[in-house]
Amino acid sequence: MGRVKYTDADVALMARMMRAEAEGEGKQGMLYVGNVIVNRAKVNCSDFKDVRTIRQVIFQVQGGNYSFEAVQKGNVFYNRARSVEKRLARKNLEFWREHPAKYSLWYFNPYAPCPPTWYGQPKAGQFKKHCYYEPKPGTCASVYSG
Repeated sequence: MGRVKYTDADVALMARMMRAEAEGEGKQGMLYVGNVIVNRAKVNCSDFKDVRTIRQVIFQVQGGNYSFEAVQKGNVFYNRARSVEKRLARKNLEFWREHPAKYSLWYFNPYAPCPPTWYGQPKAGQFKKHCYYEPKPGTCASVYSG
């Protein structure tokens, strides 16, 4: 069994999201985005207490907006998932976790240097243009398990 339950439809949706959010950052960048998606489905803390499926993560609304820019702007719907992105999504769903997104629940492209915190959450690291943030110590223990 994978890190979270998933269906073939989840794989395709997640693959489309990974492509829409990070295609310009190559396979590694897409894996980091996928890592954040899986982390959000897995944890039971912060803004993700009632989010348990890949679909719920991708279409989550926070503060009146979708959580991911690719859903807000419709980018996730422009391209179908290719086999390469589906393989990457399955890799994330099954086992893959790596720094800086290993424990991250948030990422964004600031179009500037990464700030040391984002909404009070510490920076875990950066890959190309995306900055990754994990929960403050002691606030979300479930992100650090499996």
